[in-house]
Amino acid sequence: MILVGLAVWQFRPMIMIGVNYKAKVLCSSVFVSGRAPEDVLNEDLFVDGYELLSYFKAEIDRTAKTVSVSAMGLWPRVAVFRSGLGCVLALDEKPASLQTKRPSVTAFPKPSRATNELWPEGDRVNLRALSSDVDREALAGAMNSAFSETDPARLQRTRAVVVVHRGRIIAERYADGFSAATALPGWSMSKSVLNALFGIAMGNAEVAGQLKRPLTFESTDLLPEWRKDSRRAIRLGSLLRMSSGLAFAEDYEDFEGDALQMLFATADIGRFVASKTHFAPPGKTWRYSSGTTNILSYVLRRHFKRRSDYLALPERYLFGPLGMRSAVLETDAAGTFVASSFMYASARDWARLGLLYLQDGMWAGRKILPDGWVARSIKPARVAPDARYGLHFWLKLPDSPALGEPPMPDDSFYMLGHAGQVVAIVPSRRLVIVRLGLARRPGAWHPERILGAITAAIPPNT
Repeated sequence: MILVGLAVWQFRPMIMIGVNYKAKVLCSSVFVSGRAPEDVLNEDLFVDGYELLSYFKAEIDRTAKTVSVSAMGLWPRVAVFRSGLGCVLALDEKPASLQTKRPSVTAFPKPSRATNELWPEGDRVNLRALSSDVDREALAGAMNSAFSETDPARLQRTRAVVVVHRGRIIAERYADGFSAATALPGWSMSKSVLNALFGIAMGNAEVAGQLKRPLTFESTDLLPEWRKDSRRAIRLGSLLRMSSGLAFAEDYEDFEGDALQMLFATADIGRFVASKTHFAPPGKTWRYSSGTTNILSYVLRRHFKRRSDYLALPERYLFGPLGMRSAVLETDAAGTFVASSFMYASARDWARLGLLYLQDGMWAGRKILPDGWVARSIKPARVAPDARYGLHFWLKLPDSPALGEPPMPDDSFYMLGHAGQVVAIVPSRRLVIVRLGLARRPGAWHPERILGAITAAIPPNT
């Protein structure tokens, strides 16, 4: 018994993160995505190295909208669903308190759409109305490849693919159990949503009026916690370019490391990441960091005069105008958007966001993002290796030097997320490609092949 106790204690960090992860992911999958619990457990939480989670008991309370998980009765954890804010772990307070003391957020009715109008104005899709210059056979073949499984040890588990050409959906497919309405996690694609929120905060006069002071790329003195040391000099632009020089370990195998502790063991991510110190002078080196994104989210929150305006920002100025009815950007218990990782939306709504950037920030004749914002977002950060990164957008596919088979056009840029989430934006083809799924094993998902094949079926702009 003593040996068992010692073994449990030795693996305590892994078990605690596992319990928290299972509670949070199961909660979001059931109450945000609307998926059947048994599907989430069998298809998401018990496969590809996550088999240990099957030993953690989970209970779902649909009335209270909570998920409770424990490891043989030890380290119980509850995740709570809050309408408009998604799911959050009850870490430092009771679940009931999270429900009753939830941050105040103005409710906005989801935009109505006439279902008989074509997407994106409505919900109707006409897949037969392909342009004559689109290679139908090649497009169909690429879509089949995106859903095929050729290696049982490395399942790509594609769940949704949407292809948008010249502003209309020309190809769309979903795996069994998923549909055009299913909101799925973008993981690190959420970072590009934060890019849009900062563009709005900097360029929308109404939003600017809600801030304590204007935000610019040159803004410094960003947080009270930094006023007494060198971090006071960090520019907002350096954070947006992932070149702040702040220490944060983007390591998801270290159960006591920054990334997993921030996402699954911290009630106030803003204070957690704001405590990080410098490892290099600002602007001198590039390091991909989910912590940096959440610092930015925290900075944005602290610059709003009223918390309710911060919480209303995505729905009022981005999701609502674009008709993204499924979109949910989740917060932590303190009311900060977990913008590094916890954005949920349907494939069609992720495509709407990609189309916004393809259209240079314009939507239905309305300027959502300020002039020049998209161009600035896809300008390579000066210190980013191989010019691969802009302002929370990828400019090249990591680990894919050829950029596709056949290669992707040079002007392509991307939202990318864990397990193969991608929104590819290709201006020279007037093209947006969305792929959502669960490809965890190395080599399971080859975005360069599928994206390249889809793009090759679309003619260059004429």
